Amino acid sequence: MPSHTLTTKEEKWEGRVSALVRGSSPDQAWPLLEDFFSLHKWVPTIDMCYGIKGVSGQPGCIRYCSVTRRSADSLEDLVMNWAMEKLLATDPVNKSFSYEIVDCNTVGFKSLVATMKLTAARDAEEEDGCGMSWSFAVNPIEGWTVKDLKEFYNSAL
Repeated sequence: MPSHTLTTKEEKWEGRVSALVRGSSPDQAWPLLEDFFSLHKWVPTIDMCYGIKGVSGQPGCIRYCSVTRRSADSLEDLVMNWAMEKLLATDPVNKSFSYEIVDCNTVGFKSLVATMKLTAARDAEEEDGCGMSWSFAVNPIEGWTVKDLKEFYNSAL
C-alpha cells in the first residue's frame, strides 16, 4: 500500500511516495530500473520511453518519455505529455538512481530532480518484497497543488 510524505519549503516542494512490490527482491527488480530507457515497462501510464543521448544507465544519458491518448475520433494517438530526463547518478550497490527533467511540455516540471530507490521489505503477512520509493524536489508548479503532485507520483507506483 502506497504511503506519502510531503513538506513545503519556501521555494521547493519536496516529497516521497513509496510502495511495496510483492514477490520481487531488490536484486530481481534492479535490472528493470537500472535500464534508464525502460520506464514504459514498469510505469503503466507511460506509453513510450527511449534513449535520445548516451548509454542507458550511464550518468549523462537522456531519455524521452511520453503519454499518449486516442483522438476523439479514435483515428490517431495524440501525445499529451512528454519529458526529456537526464540521468544524474546511479548507485547499483544501493539500488538507486537520480535524474532531472531537462525539458517537457508540462509547465513547472522543468526544475524537477527525483530519486528512485529499492530496498528489501516485508509486508504484514511476512511476505518478502521490494520497497520502492520515489523522492522528488521541484519548484511549486503553477496550476497544481501539493495533493496533485502526490497523486501524480503515486499513480506511477
